[in-house]
Amino acid sequence: MSSPSGSNILSTVTSNPPVNIDEVIQVMQQLDAMLAETDGLKWFNLLYLKVTQQVRDNPPSSGWNDAVWLTRLDVIFANFYFNAIADSLSGNPIPSSWQALFEARQRTDVDRIQFALAGMNAHINHDLALALLQLDNEMHKGFATTTPEHQDFENVNGLLEGVLPIALQFLAAGAGILGEIAQDTGKIGRLLAIWNVRKARDLAWDLGERLQSHPIPFERKSLLAIQDDFTGAIGRLLLLHL
Repeated sequence: MSSPSGSNILSTVTSNPPVNIDEVIQVMQQLDAMLAETDGLKWFNLLYLKVTQQVRDNPPSSGWNDAVWLTRLDVIFANFYFNAIADSLSGNPIPSSWQALFEARQRTDVDRIQFALAGMNAHINHDLALALLQLDNEMHKGFATTTPEHQDFENVNGLLEGVLPIALQFLAAGAGILGEIAQDTGKIGRLLAIWNVRKARDLAWDLGERLQSHPIPFERKSLLAIQDDFTGAIGRLLLLHL
């Protein structure tokens, strides 16, 4: 937090934690305006902004089964991301999952789409299980795959599978980015072969269930440490030159 821009970003993610999806989107929009185009975090933030808008604006034709649950999950989940930014800027320890992205933010040999997916990897593979566990502590819906909440979770999976390649194509093409040259769009397929959003989210659900069934702090800490190390390794792989 040595620069004015870092101070402004820290204030944005800590001053008024969002309590609904519209406020989550507002914070992401503010971050997008402040983050430089040379900052790799900008591209994950922009991807996250776009997919969050899609979830808000494109419910299933029959509606969500439990919109209150899903909205609360979105807010809790986003706050894990905002907290990771705050910890990084404040010099606090951050998970290996997020270190992979934050330590590479200023690299010039990494494409926008790589930064975007490295962020998705950290956020989903590390944070989503914790967000699900926090939500279950609040609402006590459980982790059974027969629940309406799990059906909503799976519906979001399908939505993200459709939206993610399009959003990555937008980033790769440099749409709306003055003076940017289109990136290697074939890299999108190669990266998505390494990292699949549906599989990542389903594994996060399973991890959330495992954490719920392991209430002993030491056991939870061990599970999370293993997952964090694995996620950090995948994040660094996504940031390699492909």
